[in-house]
Amino acid sequence: MGRLIVQEFVTADGFAANANNEFTAYEMLEGGTAEFDRSQLAWLDTVDAMVLGASTYRMFAEFWPTPASEGEIIAPALNALRRFVFSRTLKNAPWGDYPEAAVESGDAVAAIRRIKGEFGGNIVLWGSLTLSEAFFDAGEVDGVRLVVMPVAIGAGRGVFPSGHDPLLLTLLGAKTYDAGLVELEYSVGSGGPRPRPER
Repeated sequence: MGRLIVQEFVTADGFAANANNEFTAYEMLEGGTAEFDRSQLAWLDTVDAMVLGASTYRMFAEFWPTPASEGEIIAPALNALRRFVFSRTLKNAPWGDYPEAAVESGDAVAAIRRIKGEFGGNIVLWGSLTLSEAFFDAGEVDGVRLVVMPVAIGAGRGVFPSGHDPLLLTLLGAKTYDAGLVELEYSVGSGGPRPRPER
């Protein structure tokens, strides 16, 4: 059974999107993110598939499967993942010269349960806050990786659904990277893996 991992970039004050539901904080980072990119590449070895909402899919498809991503060390690994796009309007989801993403237009929770049953490794959800909220509400999220940026925007939209019952997170690890990034890794609820021992 695969594990659904929500990985989001968030501001230091906890927002994954601004008040207009856009994410522009990444553009404010100063300095490179090569150290974080190398860590992300190693983590992608544990990932079998990605799931995206329609808006995030459009942003990803305009960059990752195109020549614009050639200098990105994670591009080959990311483009090799199986892809699932959740949308009630898209009929197909091209991915450059790679195989198209599968479009999931029915019940999202039923679909993610089926997808989790098809894989043995991690399944990552990037962006796609409305979709991730549905999965949090249904209890289908197994882990969270928050990449905290040294940027504060004052208001916006968080990662977790508002009005949700308190969610128990178990800290698995915390790492600092270049550009002032801090990655916090959690399991959700009591059924996830135990924290890794410190070395």
